[in-house]
Amino acid sequence: MREFSAQELKAHLETCDEQPLLLDVRQPWEYEVCKIENSVLLPMSQITAEYNSLDFDRETVVICHHGIRSRRVGRYLEQAGFSNIINLSGGVAQWAQTVDKDMPTY
Repeated sequence: MREFSAQELKAHLETCDEQPLLLDVRQPWEYEVCKIENSVLLPMSQITAEYNSLDFDRETVVICHHGIRSRRVGRYLEQAGFSNIINLSGGVAQWAQTVDKDMPTY
């Protein structure tokens, strides 16, 4: 699993040929407050039941509030056979501080 800061992820998204899956693993209420554009919500509590519906080979960026839950989910996905996982270190909190300063925070 690779670890990207918010600014590294922003640069990656601007230059990658194929859009990665932006997998947000926070709770629905958190996602309603703020989210990264084009992200998909799949709460951490549902990962074990739903991960088979995801593409195991697609580059997947796992996102949470500060990067802790997403790191745990990323490790789980790697153990389940996913081959291309990125954890957003610092989560949406860092994204709001450094990339999208208009994003609401909580």
